[in-house]
Amino acid sequence: MKNTLSIIGLSLLSAVIGAVATVYIIGGSAKAGVQVVEKVVERTPALGAHFASYEQGNYPDLTYAAENAVKAVVNIEVISEVAVPNGFNPFFEFFGIPQEQGQRKREQRSGGSGVIISTDGYIVTNNHVVENSTKLKVKLNDGRTFDARKIGTDPATDVALIKVDAENLPTLAFGSSDALRLGEWVLAIGSPFDLQSTITAGIVSAKARQLDVIPDQFRLESFIQTDAAVNPGNSGGALVNARGELVGINTVIKSSTGSYIGYSFAVPETIVRKVVEDLKEYGFVQRALLGITYRYIDQEFVETMGEQTGIKQVGGVYVASVVEGGAASDAGLRKGDVIVSIDGVEMDAQTKLSEQIAKHRPNDKVAIIVKRGDNVKHFEVTLRNKAGKAELLASDAVDVVRVLGGEFVEADSKLCKRLDIRSGVQVVRVNSGGLLAKARVREGFVITHINDYAVATLSDLNKLTDKVRSIDGVYPDGRAASYVVVE
Repeated sequence: MKNTLSIIGLSLLSAVIGAVATVYIIGGSAKAGVQVVEKVVERTPALGAHFASYEQGNYPDLTYAAENAVKAVVNIEVISEVAVPNGFNPFFEFFGIPQEQGQRKREQRSGGSGVIISTDGYIVTNNHVVENSTKLKVKLNDGRTFDARKIGTDPATDVALIKVDAENLPTLAFGSSDALRLGEWVLAIGSPFDLQSTITAGIVSAKARQLDVIPDQFRLESFIQTDAAVNPGNSGGALVNARGELVGINTVIKSSTGSYIGYSFAVPETIVRKVVEDLKEYGFVQRALLGITYRYIDQEFVETMGEQTGIKQVGGVYVASVVEGGAASDAGLRKGDVIVSIDGVEMDAQTKLSEQIAKHRPNDKVAIIVKRGDNVKHFEVTLRNKAGKAELLASDAVDVVRVLGGEFVEADSKLCKRLDIRSGVQVVRVNSGGLLAKARVREGFVITHINDYAVATLSDLNKLTDKVRSIDGVYPDGRAASYVVVE
């Protein structure tokens, strides 16, 4: 510290000497009529090679974006009720005093961030921030606090919408995540470690990252990767460009420690905007489907399947199968086609196709360019809903997979033969709070029918939109079981 102060002192002394050197005496006498003329001295650049001139206006200044955007980013306090076992006291046990058995409820508090997107109090955040909450409290940048309520959540994208009852709130406008360029400056704003209104800066390191970290079987990931520091508590906060526009919602830290070590990930605005609009209007996401299974053509694909498919060049999406009666099938796409672009967006990354389709609702039309052998073909495809129809789902439609609360795989032929069933979907995980957990369905159960409809594949399960009334199936030991839902 002493050396630092010395250097500053030397700098000040040099400045004084420089000022004296600019005083000139006019008229030959220093005794009377002395006039002082200030001479403008150009600063000498530091030693070194310079290949570009310094132009102040052409370099990023993030103060405008930071000072405006921070006003619309909030801290979210999440209060959840969790069950804990009653404590065992050996003193009571020794004297034969009965102890209360079972579990008791206690409050658990956690925190996250959110972004105000409308003056009347709609706030976007992450699903994982609010999903298990019983109460939500929102604290604004100016210190005001409000109770909040959930409007809707989407586990597949980890986006949620909540609302406070207030007016004339500061908001953050959506920008364009598609327009983001690699190396572009961005700000991450949130409440890491409960430090509200923390701003960090970095650049866009990559786009369309797929990490397989969202804990949902039908997850949709196409993350923006940045090196802006993000830590626990930043979840649900804003990723902002230099113009002060919302281009993403900070969501994931990929780290061995659970804290920031050099990169973080945000859900892009293209997905967030669509999900929020649907949650606000319908309470659930109107998800459009193309009706194909596919694989991105990378170097591994070329090396393993290039000879079989005749594909020798990286890039594009290989259509592995087409759902009969689906959107792609009816438009004329076939197995073996290579999708080059959708609505003019090049398919140059693993997640580009899912991100482009995720922007749309059922009955929307998309322009698809396909390479078929040596020919290039253009298709206009009308997207379908999960039930296979080109229309929006009704407001009472049910996400059966989410209501059941679990993870599923298609039962293989060996298991089906042993259980003497044609097909089915096996429960490989039961999540707390879902219908399966409430009915005490155990892992391993093979679902064969729901509401008397045959469930042969994951696609069959995902197409169901009616309220679940009954579940039929077989356990791995051959015991058949039926569950009737009583409200």
